[in-house]
Amino acid sequence: MIERKTSLEKVLAILNLFSEDKLTWTADEVVAATGYSRPALYRYVKIMKDAGLLVADSRFGFTLGPRIVELDYLLRRSDPLMVHGVPEIDSLAQCCPGNALLVRWYGSKILCVYSAHSGQGINTSYHRGRPMPLARGAIGRSILAYLPKARLAKLVKSRVDEFAAVGFGESEEEIISNFSRIRNDGFAVAYGEVTPGVVGIAAPVLDAKRSPVASVCVTVLGSQLEAGQIEEISEKVRQSAHNMHMRY
Repeated sequence: MIERKTSLEKVLAILNLFSEDKLTWTADEVVAATGYSRPALYRYVKIMKDAGLLVADSRFGFTLGPRIVELDYLLRRSDPLMVHGVPEIDSLAQCCPGNALLVRWYGSKILCVYSAHSGQGINTSYHRGRPMPLARGAIGRSILAYLPKARLAKLVKSRVDEFAAVGFGESEEEIISNFSRIRNDGFAVAYGEVTPGVVGIAAPVLDAKRSPVASVCVTVLGSQLEAGQIEEISEKVRQSAHNMHMRY
């Protein structure tokens, strides 16, 4: 049986084409990627243009529209994670020598939604809105460790090579065991996996059902860490995440 998509699903499919790797699309490219007829495509494009979701230019093709920016502004003012999380991240940055980040988990992606840094901030390539690697670094692990067992097992099975490449385990059993340890600790630590020389320390933000919705992370230059400082920062990160959980 062929599953038919609704008009809304087809519109969303066009939006989902846009990525960091491809920021603009021509009509021919969208037709090839979606299989839509050209009349249908232009019907959907008109709806999206009128709503401000797309901009069409004869020279560049289709790009994302200004309504996206407006929605982002409204999200920053209304999302409980942002409303309660921003003060926590600002406070964390003031007491930790590096960057403090708030990272949202949705679907199968993690992306930074807010960051702040101390005077010793580290340049980062993952700014607000840019998806981050899921199998590398402390942020992804702090979230994945709190997934239901069946979902975690399925995800690990599909990414064994990625986890093995960063030394997080050679087999599914070993990787899942490492996630259990992170869950018991309440935080994850990773050394130089996303940015060379940088240590990441992250803890999950849980919702009322104790499901992960986000992560709080501090990234610090390993050369600036003193003995016992990882444990000290870990406790502050875990406390910030807990504070957000209590308000979420």
